[in-house]
Amino acid sequence: MSRKMMAYRMVEWQKPPQMAEAEIPEPHPGEVLVKVAGNGLCHSDIGMQAIPREIGELIGWQMPFTLGHEIGGWIEALGEGVQGLAIGDPVALVSPHSCGTCFFCLRGHDNACDQGFVGRGYGRDGGLAPYVIAKAAREVIKLKTLDPVTVGPLTDAGATSYHAVKRVLPRLYPGCTAVVIGAGGLGSFAIQYLRVLSPARVIAVDANSARLDFARELGAHEVLKGVSGSTVSDILRLTENRGAAAVLDFVGINETIEAGIAAVHKNGAFALVGAGGGTLAKPWYGSLPKGAEIFTFQGPTIADTHEVIALVEAGLVRNEVEIFPFSRVREAYEALESGRLKGRAVVTPNG
Repeated sequence: MSRKMMAYRMVEWQKPPQMAEAEIPEPHPGEVLVKVAGNGLCHSDIGMQAIPREIGELIGWQMPFTLGHEIGGWIEALGEGVQGLAIGDPVALVSPHSCGTCFFCLRGHDNACDQGFVGRGYGRDGGLAPYVIAKAAREVIKLKTLDPVTVGPLTDAGATSYHAVKRVLPRLYPGCTAVVIGAGGLGSFAIQYLRVLSPARVIAVDANSARLDFARELGAHEVLKGVSGSTVSDILRLTENRGAAAVLDFVGINETIEAGIAAVHKNGAFALVGAGGGTLAKPWYGSLPKGAEIFTFQGPTIADTHEVIALVEAGLVRNEVEIFPFSRVREAYEALESGRLKGRAVVTPNG
């Protein structure tokens, strides 16, 4: 006989999510049932509400499904054949889905897996519920010291920004400058990674004064208020007219893309991580810094997630979260969308 639970679900295409009853799943061979301690909220959860049926079904989403892809919890039950895990173990779940057998997965680029469009919280049942299923071998990370209630944001926000910083590290050298545009959930992690892993001087750019104060607290050497007509000249002034060795754009609108690329010096790097829907309305030829690496959003690999958790367990990176009980999940999303959060919002489905 099936058991029921309440979950925060997408129940209709292009409609807001709602609390709805769902079955508590049973783990199949190789899977584990996880009791959710905390689920981090992400801007992409909000964007999912606008996806039309034809697009969702084309990429393989199945409606209804439970939201939530930044998950920490405890092992509740083991499927047949699972080894190395025990009931009660605290764990984090890798956020992006990957098959493990395709061309990209076999080369360690599991974040580029062709099956990555569908996963927990995006097309399949996720962590905004008391229980969720995960594949033990690829998707479960046993925690040593971290609290599973707060670990969830590390698996997406933390790991995605880490992947971007790792991509630009070869372009950073002593005396250079790295610019982080958007000092919110992802950008605040990027500031810390740049300080821990590189010799770069860090400039944070954000329209929110509270976020800029937090950026300084996290180690940013300079801050700039918003992106405006003077942003590029301000960055040039702060870099002796050289420009930045790397710009990481966690906003992704027209203004930030144009300013970010204009601020990168020759042989530098521009990372477009933010999904603001912007474009570069200039000819590519003659508008790009010579020899620069320019790349767009890529989610984290499994290895990225392990490394981020290790950095936080070592006390080298902070994970700032605000906890919301399950009954206040809508309020948590409103706080996320309005920019009122200092770090990331985490919802606790089990109290």
